[in-house]
Amino acid sequence: MEKVLALVEARLRSALGEPDARASVTFLGTDRIEVLRFSDTENGGDRPVVRYATLGMSARPMTDPTSVVADPVAGPRAELVLTVRAGVADTDKVLRPLAVLAASPQVEGLVVAPGASLDTGEPLWPGAPFTSVLVAEPGGLVPDLEPGEGMDPVRFLPLLPMTPNEAAWKRVHGAQALEERWLGAQTDLRDPLRPAVRLD
Repeated sequence: MEKVLALVEARLRSALGEPDARASVTFLGTDRIEVLRFSDTENGGDRPVVRYATLGMSARPMTDPTSVVADPVAGPRAELVLTVRAGVADTDKVLRPLAVLAASPQVEGLVVAPGASLDTGEPLWPGAPFTSVLVAEPGGLVPDLEPGEGMDPVRFLPLLPMTPNEAAWKRVHGAQALEERWLGAQTDLRDPLRPAVRLD
């Protein structure tokens, strides 16, 4: 477990640079989840972003809750990555909600995959219009990690914050339809205070 997490942290550092803060959360009956914060200026411009990445979710493979016996080696592994504009809102308060989401495979037996919705039940940070996230396709920001020893690759899953209306619309129409709405409206998904996209 520790070897996997050391490899995961090295991959995050190689892709995102050195973290400028980290916090850890432990929930009853689960392994410790850390959240690392990385500051960045995209494309060398003047639009700083902050990225939050979980560390600990990939320590164990995610297991289908219908499985009788959990395989300690085989099975999907993942970490979560959230990117938002810096200095617009108090987004550092997202650390605990992110840790809760990262612990959900252990706590609730979830298998987190692209297209899924994850609900925190509360605003992601103070004043946030979002209480859930859409899990997007991995591979862009942080490449998959092959830990070896028969283990599945660790995938770094981007999270896209959703308003309650967007989450409800996505449940009916699907993730792809919502992403097409965002794209059509040129929605800045990194704006921590953005309004919901028009869904009529």
